[in-house]
Amino acid sequence: MSITVNRAARHEYFVLETYEAGIELFGTEIKSIRNGSVNLKESWADIQNGEVFVYGMHISPYEKGNIFNRDPFRVRKLLLHKKEINKLLGKLKQDGLTLVPLSLYYKGPRVKMELGLCKGKKLYDKRDDMAKRDAQRNIDRAMKDFNRR
Repeated sequence: MSITVNRAARHEYFVLETYEAGIELFGTEIKSIRNGSVNLKESWADIQNGEVFVYGMHISPYEKGNIFNRDPFRVRKLLLHKKEINKLLGKLKQDGLTLVPLSLYYKGPRVKMELGLCKGKKLYDKRDDMAKRDAQRNIDRAMKDFNRR
């Protein structure tokens, strides 16, 4: 079940590969996520000292959390296998590749993050995607009208 999706990521980047990562959270952060108070829009991930961290992810403070609330923009550790981290590290050294959180979802009782190994789109790529989406929308609309008759 999906919690939130970073729609801007698929608009701004080509997603080359995806990875599933666990995320290290505290109790009040989980409760806030269950309320749907999380935003991935400006977030990105980076590898430091052999560990993956996510930056810029906003989890609103839990209303009933009082002193146990954490900073909404704090850096959170992602949980990946060492082989995956080494593979990502090798690929991130290539020009123009970055790690971007694509979505947050539940897998059983746990919260998981889908990370994408991404390459930035140019303006003409974005225009091309928008044109394809509009064309598909027009085709779907025409098919709907045709089937209605």
